[in-house]
Amino acid sequence: MKIALFSQDINKDVETVFQSILSHDEATKCNFFIFKNLRNSVAKTDQNLYEFFDNYSDLTENLDIFVSIGGDGTFLRSIEFVRNLNLPIIGINTGRLGFLASTKKENLEKSLIKIFNKKFVSEKRSLLKVTTNCNTICEKSFPYALNEISVVRKDTTSMINVRTSLDGTYINSYWSDGLIVSTPTGSTGYSLSCGGPVISPSSNSLVLTPISPHNLNARPLVISDSTKIEISVEGREDFHLLTIDAKIYTLKNETKIFLEKADFDIKVANINNYNFFKTLKDKLLWGKDKRN
Repeated sequence: MKIALFSQDINKDVETVFQSILSHDEATKCNFFIFKNLRNSVAKTDQNLYEFFDNYSDLTENLDIFVSIGGDGTFLRSIEFVRNLNLPIIGINTGRLGFLASTKKENLEKSLIKIFNKKFVSEKRSLLKVTTNCNTICEKSFPYALNEISVVRKDTTSMINVRTSLDGTYINSYWSDGLIVSTPTGSTGYSLSCGGPVISPSSNSLVLTPISPHNLNARPLVISDSTKIEISVEGREDFHLLTIDAKIYTLKNETKIFLEKADFDIKVANINNYNFFKTLKDKLLWGKDKRN
């Protein structure tokens, strides 16, 4: 079995999980590809036993699984390495909430046995692709979002005007602090905190959620993920911020931003009879109100 191991921040919990994987009885049957940040966690005498990767081009399609050790932020960073390799990603959660990195470190031993024996199932998650009408830095990196993209104000307390068109039809100008365009995967994140709906991961949908809109009739809007979206921003300042998941870019106002569903999906691997609705119930404490 060929396994890629990734973490972006090394701390005590990550170190414990990493060492548990490499020292497991089943590990002797595996070939490990380890992210360069974890090199110092491998004894120098053992480093010739493993291969190390630095970027997407170092990985191949013949890997069996990509293991993300950390929180949801680490999981989101993982997609930059996996991209269109059709490689399942499983997240071992050492962070806080853990919607994406859903495998708990408390159940690590049982989880590792299932991972090593390929007893996991994968589900596809859609991505958003971002382009602009100018040569921006975001297009030179990895312009895809698993959770959401957002445009927000920069260096001002004033609202911005987010002009939005869907499939070439002007729909609204949101006077607000910004606008979020979320995938179903991201609907439990930033969008939810701004009043957006929770969307099942299997839904072929996107949601537009305004951030603190001035007009109370500006409500979240659920659309088909085949919709082509065009956004541009006006405001008192010359620039605004564009976020693509955890990445932040500064764009000049009136730059046209184009959003569409990516032509490839990400495969999220799960074990232990993972169920989205049960996870939602547990993470958001639904049904815990003692009055019920």
